[in-house]
Amino acid sequence: HDIDGPLGKIDPHNLERTIARFAPEIVHWGRPMAVSITQSTEVGTIYGLDEIETISAIAKKHSVPLHMDGARFANALVALETTPAEMTWKRGVDILSFGGTKNGCWCAEAIVLFDLDRAKELAFLRKRAAQLFSKSRFVAAQFEAYFKDGLWLDTARHANAMAARLAAAIEDSATAKLAWLPQANEVFAVIKKAEAEKLQAAGAAFYDWHKPHGFDGHIGEDELLYRFVTSFATTAEDVDRFGQLIAG
Repeated sequence: HDIDGPLGKIDPHNLERTIARFAPEIVHWGRPMAVSITQSTEVGTIYGLDEIETISAIAKKHSVPLHMDGARFANALVALETTPAEMTWKRGVDILSFGGTKNGCWCAEAIVLFDLDRAKELAFLRKRAAQLFSKSRFVAAQFEAYFKDGLWLDTARHANAMAARLAAAIEDSATAKLAWLPQANEVFAVIKKAEAEKLQAAGAAFYDWHKPHGFDGHIGEDELLYRFVTSFATTAEDVDRFGQLIAG
């Protein structure tokens, strides 16, 4: 992938070079329509505010909107200890997919546009894309409780804290190696395949994952990279029990 950077992030230099390949005056070459970043990323890393701003500047230079995939928006927000405004439109984000599903909601996602002109077309685009579901207001109603008294931030903080606790258990383990430090609620570890099968047989729920671009850690022939995800429902007892299983 031409725009890949380390550990799940877009590399700004590669992004600039890739967009520049599409000459705007040549119709046969097509044209980039958007830049999309994932916050937090699929490998548990987080874009800093300055990194978002850098990518936004490149997108604006080429008249391309910047979209933020915020399936784990809350996890990134509390990790950075910032505000939604600071992490989005103040850094040049044009469109946000605001996720609730991965933080305690049932299938609840929202689209937030920071450009009112673009927002005028959203209802028609949703209909045309076959995303206008009957009675979807009942799904959206979850957001009222989600935001009340900062519940959405509390659940994200808990998930992140459980990930940090899990990472510490893996670091102390005799049978697993922490691949990199988690920044949100996803933890990655290198484990022998036979050992992973024993853990899964004991009730641990996790799965193998492909090695991301920029990961230079060693994975032996009898090992795999595994992904663990903590949530609002993960308990300290769950994590400690897993820690006992991998203690060796």
